[in-house]
Amino acid sequence: MKLKLFVLLAACVIGSTGLQAKTFKWSSASDIATWDIHSQNNALQSGIHAAVYESLVYYNSRTFKVEPVLATAWTQVTPTQLRVTLRTGVKFHDGSAFTADDAVFSLQRAMAPTSNFTPFIQGIDRVVKVNANTIDVFTKAPNPVLLNQMTELRMMSKAWAEKNNSVAPKDIKVPEENFAHRNANGTGPYMLKEWVPDQRMVLSKNPNWWGTAPTNVTEIVYTPVRAVATRMAALLSGEVDFVLDPSPQDLPRVRGQAGLKVLDGVENRTVFFGMDQHRDELVGSSVKGKNPLKDLRVRKALYQAIDTAAIARVTMRGLGEPTGALVAPQVAGWTESVHKRHPYDVAAAQRLLAEAGYKDGFEVDFACPNNRYINDEAICQAVTAMWARIGVKAKLRTLPLVTYFPMIQRHEASIYMLGWGVPTFDAMYSLQSLVRTVGEGGDGNYNLGRYSNPKMDALIDKAKAEIDLNARLRLLTEALQLQNDEVAHIPLHNQVIPWAMKSNIEVVHRADNRLDWRLIKVN
Repeated sequence: MKLKLFVLLAACVIGSTGLQAKTFKWSSASDIATWDIHSQNNALQSGIHAAVYESLVYYNSRTFKVEPVLATAWTQVTPTQLRVTLRTGVKFHDGSAFTADDAVFSLQRAMAPTSNFTPFIQGIDRVVKVNANTIDVFTKAPNPVLLNQMTELRMMSKAWAEKNNSVAPKDIKVPEENFAHRNANGTGPYMLKEWVPDQRMVLSKNPNWWGTAPTNVTEIVYTPVRAVATRMAALLSGEVDFVLDPSPQDLPRVRGQAGLKVLDGVENRTVFFGMDQHRDELVGSSVKGKNPLKDLRVRKALYQAIDTAAIARVTMRGLGEPTGALVAPQVAGWTESVHKRHPYDVAAAQRLLAEAGYKDGFEVDFACPNNRYINDEAICQAVTAMWARIGVKAKLRTLPLVTYFPMIQRHEASIYMLGWGVPTFDAMYSLQSLVRTVGEGGDGNYNLGRYSNPKMDALIDKAKAEIDLNARLRLLTEALQLQNDEVAHIPLHNQVIPWAMKSNIEVVHRADNRLDWRLIKVN
């Protein structure tokens, strides 16, 4: 009887203070590949990691201005020396204190050979501990977007990593795992409670989190569901509260149904095709002894054979804005000129192929994900049909995210789809990763077609060291235009992102298509 009375009184107290436990159940098409925060640079994964692991700074979800998180202040001591003051009193989920040793270790870990986060450490020379709560970040040259880069560099416990043989990030190109792959120990508002890959992930609220937030969510349950019809059925039946990637054709129904709503926003992500411009002979191609994708005329023919307006209208149902640029309009370096596409022209594409010596076309491998971008598989099916009109027989194969990205990073695709968001909102992030010749320090880390042009490299390297912001901007724009002229990649569209949810859910839409776990409320 006393136990029942205690439970009843406790329930009344919780109810009166508005602290009722709330579970937020959400879904999207794919699962994350790892819990190692420096292993694979993937936007969905990084957004989920941010619930558990925190960075020194992060974007404010409403203003997208850089704001303090595990850092409280920063001072540009010299043009190449940033002094960062760390937040005190912060604990990792295992109870250990966050200190300068952890910050130095984490930034150095992101610079490791097996890290896929090298674009975010671009220009960093070294990181030095000043005292227990202060570090200095030294850059090779003045870097106007260093703080933007640091929004994606999350902090890991040095002692925990050393104890659990996870000093180096997991190499996503090989199957071997480290402890950090399936386990987590961050400082964030939520803790990893359970992860069954491709089935279920549960995060529980961190009772010792240093921060405060309006969220009333005590548990987050994530269910990856590849089939979009199944995801939408789960929302319509009430099994989940939120779908990150709803089907375009179901949006009118969701908008019109009581108890549901859609939140729309433009994503800072461009979807494009990359092409192997390195091999002397493509694997699986009907062309022997040479690589047709090395020929600009062939690349331009593939580009001009794609009817992006039809894809935007029919396949994307308005959720893609056709573009000729490698970056979205929100990104520094973008202009209307680089946004302009080469015209859709089947006859011109056929003439270009004939001039290149492929009047009858050729066969080529074509790989796409089937659960990463909006209607990714359907887009690739449509493009396969468009290329067939000019005689190019693309042998389409589609794979789930967790196997697709390691595959393309092993250079096993002749033509591949990629969607590239720009978390720094600066074109250097895209140019260095996608079109700079593969090298060290993040150069060409996602240049999976291994395009190489000395003029492009010179523009990017000059922009890296340019301290005049206007001159730097001109260099970025010139490099983006060169990518267009060279057809280093084939841009398709910038994604428009709708989020579908129950009407009692409050979230803030972000241009990077990720949830801010601190701001979710279940009413």
